[in-house]
Amino acid sequence: MARKEAAGTPATLALTRARVSFTTHAYDHDPRSASFGVEAAEALGLTTDEVFKTLMALVDGNPVIAVVPVSGSLDLKGLAAAAGGRRAEMADPAVAERLTGYVVGGISPIGQKRALPTFVDETAELFDVIYVSGGRRGLDIGLAPADLLALTNGQYAAIGRS
Repeated sequence: MARKEAAGTPATLALTRARVSFTTHAYDHDPRSASFGVEAAEALGLTTDEVFKTLMALVDGNPVIAVVPVSGSLDLKGLAAAAGGRRAEMADPAVAERLTGYVVGGISPIGQKRALPTFVDETAELFDVIYVSGGRRGLDIGLAPADLLALTNGQYAAIGRS
């Protein structure tokens, strides 16, 4: 099974410790790829609606995690409202890497170095399984959206934009 390939990522270790059902999906990452999420969807034969990207933003200066479909973009005003703040802006990639412990393009919402408020776009509820980064470029994890919320203490919010 593909789990052996991912045994070392903090995301898969956290899922295993929590006894959450998940699948791993490895693919050959192309360093020239312009979009990590679209690359994953295409490589795995999935739609860009069911593959979600993990982004870090700052809401009133405080870091938060946003998980939105690859098919769209993050609605910063929606994220600020969901987090109870006034203003949201994207975090610098170096800050995202430092706070999560992952590299850009491989940031998983699960198993981060520091627990951060997490908001998952409400469209995740439309799927039995969604796919998020497994903690490195070229690895995605399939899991139930409810399990993602439970593991991250996250909440659904209208934060995606088509």
